[in-house]
Amino acid sequence: MNRDLVLHDWVVAAVALGAGVLAALLLRAVLRRLEVHARRTRWTGDDVIVDALRTVVPWGAVLAGAAAAATALPLSSRWEGIANRSLTAVFILVATLTAARIIAGLVQSVAASRTGVAASASIFVNITRIVVLTMGVLVALETMGVSIAPLLTALGVGGLAVALALQDTLANLFAGVHILASKTVQPGDYIRLSGGEEGYVVDINWRNTVVRNLSNNLVIIPNGRLARTNMTNFTHPEQRLSILVQVGVGYESDLEQVERVTLEVVDSVMADISGGVPDHEAAVRFHTFGDSRINFTVILGVGEFSDQYRIKHEFIKRLHQRYRAESISIPAPIHTVSLQGEDVRPTGPVPAPPVPHQRDGSSTLPADRVR
Repeated sequence: MNRDLVLHDWVVAAVALGAGVLAALLLRAVLRRLEVHARRTRWTGDDVIVDALRTVVPWGAVLAGAAAAATALPLSSRWEGIANRSLTAVFILVATLTAARIIAGLVQSVAASRTGVAASASIFVNITRIVVLTMGVLVALETMGVSIAPLLTALGVGGLAVALALQDTLANLFAGVHILASKTVQPGDYIRLSGGEEGYVVDINWRNTVVRNLSNNLVIIPNGRLARTNMTNFTHPEQRLSILVQVGVGYESDLEQVERVTLEVVDSVMADISGGVPDHEAAVRFHTFGDSRINFTVILGVGEFSDQYRIKHEFIKRLHQRYRAESISIPAPIHTVSLQGEDVRPTGPVPAPPVPHQRDGSSTLPADRVR
């Protein structure tokens, strides 16, 4: 300290700090107005930027006021250096947190715009946030006078040991990055695994993939397993699907009439029911002479995988009603079982017929049995 502290020094420092706090409040109010304006735009990136600036700008004003207050005080060069380095390190940390929020928010916004869903692949968001925070902490330590070279060496050696201990976790991490980079699966896709698990992909994080099935339950699948298993993606390359419905009519039916009526029902379902594809070209394909009816396949179009249940439901209802009106029968399978009696003959000796008896107790035998 070059001289003793006087009241004037404290007043100047308090005024500088108060000015910083007042500037922070004013800037926060201005940024709040900008946030309202940013919500009216179609791009979500400006919302992320303004929301992050609402944190860093007021804190920057407060730190600037604190730095001005420290300069107004008659501090020694040693304490002045400590104060400057500390304030600079705090500002770097605040700026790092803000940068991490902005970059992570922009990555999430880009991922959401490409997938068309609100959720995004959080694995990229988390990786981006960790990288930015790590760089900011290292810069802050260097500003405080802490040498980061030994720290980086220790992190390298420790990272090797951690990598060996966390092989499964790292395998899931790189599998998730590979899945997203190759665009095999993206949030919002409807997938089905060879093991039977199916549903909409909600999120792909650093360890697993979260799938929401049609019963609104979450299925957690490790990324490594998802990368190794056989999988069907019902969203790519096109979200629209063609579904098949099997129908059969009696042999006495007029097939030309059956085809015409069925196509009319398909067109009405495609036009009236949500999830149908109005421009879908309906098709009827006869293919089998069955035991009691002629079988054919009706090809319907749906907007996405979950729409098929509603479309099938309405199509079968309308088709049954229309067939009844047109007197077109849908016979049930009939099986005739014929049971034939067998000629059962005895395999042992035939017993002799009973011998008739006289009233006096004697018996009369046929002549061929008297010996």
